[in-house]
Amino acid sequence: MNTYSLDYIDDLYVRYIQDPNSVSDVWRKYFEEFSLATQSEALYSGNEPVGGNNGEVPDALWLARMQERVDQLVREYRVRGHLMAKIDPLGLNRKGPPELDPQSHGLTEEDMNRPFTSPTLEYANGRTVGDIIEKLRTTYCRSIGAQFMHVDNRNIRDWLQRRMESTENRLALSREVQTRIYTKLADATIFEEFVRKKYATAKTFSLEGAESLIPLLDRALEKAGQHEVKGVVLAMAHRGRLNVLANVMGKRPQSIFWSFDDPNPELFRGGGDVKYHMGYSSDWTTSTGQTIHISLCFNPSHLEFVNPVALGRCRAKQDRAGDITRSEHMTILIHGDAAFIGEGVVQETLNLSELPGYRTGGTLHIVLNNQIGFTTEPAESRSSTYASDIAKMLQIPIFHVNGEDPEAVAQVVNLAMDFRKEFEKDVVIDMYAYRRLGHNEGDEPRYTQPVMYAAIDAKKPVRDSYLEHLLSMNELTRQEADAIAEVRHNRLSREFELAKSEPFVHDLTSLTGIWDGYFGGPEPVNEQLTTGVSRAVAGELLARACDVPEGFRPHRKLVRILDDRREIAAGRQPLDWASAEMLAFATLITEGHPVRLTGQDCERGTFSHRHAVLHDEKDNRKHMPLKHLSPNQAMIEIINSPLSESAVLGYEYGYSLDCPEGLIAWEAQFGDFSNVAQCVIDQFIASAEDKWKRLSRLVMLLPHGFEGQGPEHCSARLERYLLMAAEHNVIVAQPSTPAQYFHLLRRQVKSKWSKPLIVLTPKSLLRNKACVSSLDDIEHGCFRKILPDDRPAGTPTSRIILCSGKAYYDLLDERTRLGRDDVALVRVEQFYPLEASKVLETLSVYEAGTPLYWYQDEPSNMGAWQFVKIHWGDELAARFQLQRISRAESASPSTGSSRAHKLEERDLLNAAFGLA
Repeated sequence: MNTYSLDYIDDLYVRYIQDPNSVSDVWRKYFEEFSLATQSEALYSGNEPVGGNNGEVPDALWLARMQERVDQLVREYRVRGHLMAKIDPLGLNRKGPPELDPQSHGLTEEDMNRPFTSPTLEYANGRTVGDIIEKLRTTYCRSIGAQFMHVDNRNIRDWLQRRMESTENRLALSREVQTRIYTKLADATIFEEFVRKKYATAKTFSLEGAESLIPLLDRALEKAGQHEVKGVVLAMAHRGRLNVLANVMGKRPQSIFWSFDDPNPELFRGGGDVKYHMGYSSDWTTSTGQTIHISLCFNPSHLEFVNPVALGRCRAKQDRAGDITRSEHMTILIHGDAAFIGEGVVQETLNLSELPGYRTGGTLHIVLNNQIGFTTEPAESRSSTYASDIAKMLQIPIFHVNGEDPEAVAQVVNLAMDFRKEFEKDVVIDMYAYRRLGHNEGDEPRYTQPVMYAAIDAKKPVRDSYLEHLLSMNELTRQEADAIAEVRHNRLSREFELAKSEPFVHDLTSLTGIWDGYFGGPEPVNEQLTTGVSRAVAGELLARACDVPEGFRPHRKLVRILDDRREIAAGRQPLDWASAEMLAFATLITEGHPVRLTGQDCERGTFSHRHAVLHDEKDNRKHMPLKHLSPNQAMIEIINSPLSESAVLGYEYGYSLDCPEGLIAWEAQFGDFSNVAQCVIDQFIASAEDKWKRLSRLVMLLPHGFEGQGPEHCSARLERYLLMAAEHNVIVAQPSTPAQYFHLLRRQVKSKWSKPLIVLTPKSLLRNKACVSSLDDIEHGCFRKILPDDRPAGTPTSRIILCSGKAYYDLLDERTRLGRDDVALVRVEQFYPLEASKVLETLSVYEAGTPLYWYQDEPSNMGAWQFVKIHWGDELAARFQLQRISRAESASPSTGSSRAHKLEERDLLNAAFGLA
């Protein structure tokens, strides 16, 4: 019902007064109850009905109209009050929407003084209409603008209304808390002033203009302690990061000043990162004595891609601690306004928040709103009213707050943290501030924003304005404020002098705690490693992995697949790829190593091969046999991810940072889908050890193979991973047998040498009868980087073909068809790291000068050819003349025509056997 429906009700009511039987039973009952209620209220209040005729039409309609108008106005303030809130510290007081004007609802000045009861505003009962409006304005239109009426859940809306309207969105702060807020503002302001004075030309990405972030974080951590949170994962971009490191994380200013001075450049040749990208961890002690461990994530320049990394770390910490309620660890993400609305990974990350495989119990999002992105203004960078509007997809509240009102900031933090605790959902604080300096300290923002910066130049720091407020309220004296500032100046001066006088000490903390005993760097030469599992244990575990509960009804085709796996377990059929993978998972979890695999459709497998999670065909209930192998087994999660690559890969990378003992894997639906996550690969996975001294053992499974399915479904872009391979930063492998895959996965977990593992996995080989192994290979084998030809020793050889993956089986079939036993087929199973000497050792059985070919499906500008030529070519040339067999160079990986694909494949095979 709304104002426009009152004319219709007027007409019905007039008809009812004239003849009650002229309206329907429903409306007659309504009008009878309404008339009784109206008369009772009039008698109770001592007022005469307006028309003096004791309940005739004009009186009842007036009351109905007044009730409707006031209720609608109340709702408009709750829905649109934020549009009139004074949230901009630069003083842009927006004109409120007409819906907030009482006159637009037919309420006159005379009506303002009428006592009125609104059932939708329980805290204002008995007040005048004017009182009700004033209460709404102070609640929703001062320094806080709240968006929450878009939330469908009425319990959430009611909870927020009670919390905000009962206090008019203000905290009653003690002198102690006010002093603490001022102290944190002093910390933030004095740090920035000191750094700018000492390092005038350095880039620091100053927090000036948004100093309220420091008391905001302080208050958030205090509330986290009250909520019994034990750990916080914090992530942010570069703006204000040095300030957060010094004043929240507790990093010594001496160490920060060292990074400005850069006294030992030889330590960072070709490595390291800028100071405002670095991570840190520390313990925070709240005012009541609780200890919270804080981990600040390292972050590259792609600002928001750290978000899923932080969430993955939080989930891993929760799982490690057995925190199944997701309450003991939380994530705080600090965003820039332009990046929050502009970068798609934000939406991908928000979408993870309520998914069972990714939930962390609610994230506190803080949008550090400088109202500009470098030189781009909001009107040029978003189509929405607010930078935070993307978060409305989650059905969560969004609080806009003026950063120059620190007490309003404190209220919002309290409310946001309590909301997160109550509903276990994300929540957003959009703190409006400004950027006093340019994008960096050497930038001149007045070139492009002269009016904005004229307003900024006239602003005093928030510390000064808040001090004036406290002085006027007699909550703090000038002497106390000066003493607070003096302590901070003196400490920074001492730390600055120490940075100049004491030798540089490299701050390396990444290989302690759960990473103790693991190591990066070059591949160890003599690491003793056993990845085999006895045939008996392997058979028993694989058989158990086929068990289903009594009464569970898998699809009839799955019954046959499970029967085949039981035959494999009994040794009566060879081991296929999917069974080898299942066996790798089973052996790891029963040995105490957690396993987590996520990706699009990975429960079943894109190519309908894995079937790790079974569905009852009658009621669709799920069953994962791998969860029921042993009462003491480790956790296993195999989770279908949303249609996302960047956020999901970032999440699993983050998870791997806090789970070194587990197998943490992400599977692309097709290998080239990793293209979409290239930022995560480049800026985290491939370079984190070099930049930040952080290790990861993440596994990326990338289906690869040229099989006539078109350019987007063939290539995992092997060349990209080989191009970024350097300093033993990653492992790039393409195993060609189930046993090799089994040992590779187990090696990744069992070895203490820690690198991300990129695996090119097969598609057609999943069902190729030649691509099989035996349980003996599982028991006695190990992963081998290169597999020699399997012909009998001494067989004459006219040519040698180096190859990898599916190409081997194509060549093997052709060699058999042609009866060409004179051709040796040598498989490269691990491209990197693999020294040329190892390749030469394998080829040493062949006579020098024997023609040697590198064979690949990919065009010559893709695949491994360039890597092979550069890394092995010179050494191989000492004995052989290395040549290439591949498709011609191409802008696209392959043709979209299946018949053209077959023609090209025939040409390749003819060239391989000298028939072209």
